[in-house]
Amino acid sequence: MTNSIEVENVSKTFRVMHREASVKAAAFKWLRFQFARAEEFVALHDISFTVPRGQTVGVIGSNGSGKSTLLALLARIYRPTTGHITVRGRVATLLELGAGFHPEFTGIENVFLNGVILGLDRAEIERRLPAIIDFAEIGEFMDTKVKHFSSGMITRLGFSVAVHVEPDVLLVDEVLAVGDVQFQEKCYAKIEEFKQRGVTIFFVSHDMRAIARVSDRVLWLDNHALRADGPAAKVIEEYDSSHQPDH
Repeated sequence: MTNSIEVENVSKTFRVMHREASVKAAAFKWLRFQFARAEEFVALHDISFTVPRGQTVGVIGSNGSGKSTLLALLARIYRPTTGHITVRGRVATLLELGAGFHPEFTGIENVFLNGVILGLDRAEIERRLPAIIDFAEIGEFMDTKVKHFSSGMITRLGFSVAVHVEPDVLLVDEVLAVGDVQFQEKCYAKIEEFKQRGVTIFFVSHDMRAIARVSDRVLWLDNHALRADGPAAKVIEEYDSSHQPDH
């Protein structure tokens, strides 16, 4: 079976600059030929895994464990400091609310903008536009600038665009936790449809019920490294057990 995602010995390090708290302190250091200190922060350390085509993988871990960094690497927003990443096929991303939307553009204009970014031509976008508008359920606002949208409206439109570009790989960060229950159920139904069609889904969430509902397999990131990788129910149980208070 072909792998949609291959991650080989990937680490990601960020350089964080520490600046002086006052102009006086900064000037003093400049006079002594000393400049802002750079500290390295390791967001991910030596991560390796593969995802076969059509598998749905959930990613769990506490805040700061590296989940969003991993998604950003898969989406090619960041480059790995070391190691190699391969993602095969058309990729659609839902990494944060409004990511890729221009606030001064209308909903319709942003659909075209995002569709082009995701690899569609104008004719393809026009063909899919009615379905995108229908799924998002914000039809009367599609000619309004996105800066006037609520966060829920932005999420619905972003999800609708992403799922209607017919991706081979869908990267999702937390968005299923936003919106009303009815829209969430529609999103789950779309994900199930994708699973039946063989789309690879990589899904980050703090919601263990959502992870358990959609995932075939779960990766547990802990302290910037891969602590566990296995069947969803087993890894979720291990994660929950580790977070139970001692008695």
